[in-house]
Amino acid sequence: MKGTWFHMSAADLGRSIGEGRINPVELTEAFLDKIAAHPLAPRIYARATETRARGEAMGAATRAKTGLRKGILDGVPVSWKDLFDTAGVATEAGSALLRNRIPLRDAAVLETATLSGLVCLGKTQMSELAFSGLGLNPVTATPPCLNDDQAVPGGSSSGAATSVAFGLAPAAIGSDTGGSVRIPAAWNDLVGLKTTAGRLPLTGVVPLCERFDTVGPIAFTVEDCALLLGAMEGRTPTDLEGADLTGARLAILETVALDQLRERPGNGFDDACVRLSHAGARISRIKAPEVTEAMALTVPLFTGEAYGIWAATIEKAPEKMFPRILERFRAGAAVTAPDYVAAWRRLEVLRRVWHDRTAGFDAVILPTSPILPPNADRLMTDQDYYVTENLLALRNTRIGNLMGLCALTLPTCEPSCGISLMAAPGHEDRLLRLGVAAERALH
Repeated sequence: MKGTWFHMSAADLGRSIGEGRINPVELTEAFLDKIAAHPLAPRIYARATETRARGEAMGAATRAKTGLRKGILDGVPVSWKDLFDTAGVATEAGSALLRNRIPLRDAAVLETATLSGLVCLGKTQMSELAFSGLGLNPVTATPPCLNDDQAVPGGSSSGAATSVAFGLAPAAIGSDTGGSVRIPAAWNDLVGLKTTAGRLPLTGVVPLCERFDTVGPIAFTVEDCALLLGAMEGRTPTDLEGADLTGARLAILETVALDQLRERPGNGFDDACVRLSHAGARISRIKAPEVTEAMALTVPLFTGEAYGIWAATIEKAPEKMFPRILERFRAGAAVTAPDYVAAWRRLEVLRRVWHDRTAGFDAVILPTSPILPPNADRLMTDQDYYVTENLLALRNTRIGNLMGLCALTLPTCEPSCGISLMAAPGHEDRLLRLGVAAERALH
């Protein structure tokens, strides 16, 4: 029976706890045992939090016995990306620059999730300081990819996604600045939710670009993502009952998103669109020139802010960094304050244009990534390949961050190929209802 737990959704595990069929302590021990024994676990987990997990599981077991459960996920263990502060436990953000950094208190979202009954299994590996969508990290560890053991898993929430994909956690919490939840979710056949910037607090979250940084769940199902969002907000989760695609207005974004689209991601996207249409969605195609202009603002907006946050720390010990990530950060040194302010002012104009253009649609859809997971060894030895694949990996997901949207990636018929739905800022509830209906259509 315990063997089936590793393949169950977080929601199903939680329901089983409520029905008395699973004890939270036994569930947590099963996952801790698997983490301790799994040969790939050191590449997925930076560290397990065994003592904490056991204590939280015991509390959940007591609540289950006394009928005082806090919600469906009370007693369900999850993993946390290693940029969420954990009191008394190292939080190093995949970087030697932060080695042995031990916070005094939990990140705000972790604190709220714990009060909602979630059990913290441990901290997962990630791209260095979250500044890469590939998941390649020769400084700490590069997690495996579910469908290709020679490929990178996607980043920067690389260990978060693979902890779920390899059965080492029922669900995970990651962060997304330019696609860091959605890319590893898509490349490992999972569901990933990018929340609207500002919806979840970033207190106690190691930053990359604070105006773009967001917190989001990675899981087997849309329902799990909805429940995890509710747990991190300390509120009743989105009601998914009765969700349907009939009459849903979806727009395929043609601008940028379909450029250089490789065969398998293209096939997966086309098949998904057909299935969504058969399920009752009305699909149109749109061009959005403002996306092209917004993409040209990436360096001042992302790189300029990232270097502004990290320059002092980096330049004290640059030799501790993977040279390609160091180079990417240092590109921000050329961004002036006027450049940064002007870029943000222009982006706000472009966001209004986008909002007006897409106001008549329930969601805009696009391939989550135009490429498959790249080969890890070749990324280390072929500079041109690294540059090309790194730029393409996050290209489509970055659109959602630039336009300030919430977004959801779902698996398609093609392994490691996702389809994304993007909705207006703050419309996570609407997006999750669309997502659960789309999920049924795609299975």
